[in-house]
Amino acid sequence: MTNYSSSIAKNLRKSRKKYYPNDRISDFAIRCEIALSTYKKMEKGELSVGMIQYVKAAKILNQETRFDQLFEIEEDWFNE
Repeated sequence: MTNYSSSIAKNLRKSRKKYYPNDRISDFAIRCEIALSTYKKMEKGELSVGMIQYVKAAKILNQETRFDQLFEIEEDWFNE
C-alpha cells in the first residue's frame, strides 16, 4: 500500500463514519452503488479499485468536485 492509497483509505473511512455514523460498511456500499467487496478494498487502500468507484463514494459524501480539480493547473500571468 502506498502513502497515497493509505491516506485515501483512511480519509474515506473517516468521512463515512462522520457523515453516515449509523451506516454499516455494507449500508454505505449500497448507498454508493458499489459492491461490498469492492468497497472493502477501497477502505483498505487496495490499488486494484477503479477511480469511478471513488468518484461514486465522493459524490455521496458531497466531495466529487475535488476530482474535477485533481490535475488542475492554476492559470496566472506567467503560465498562460
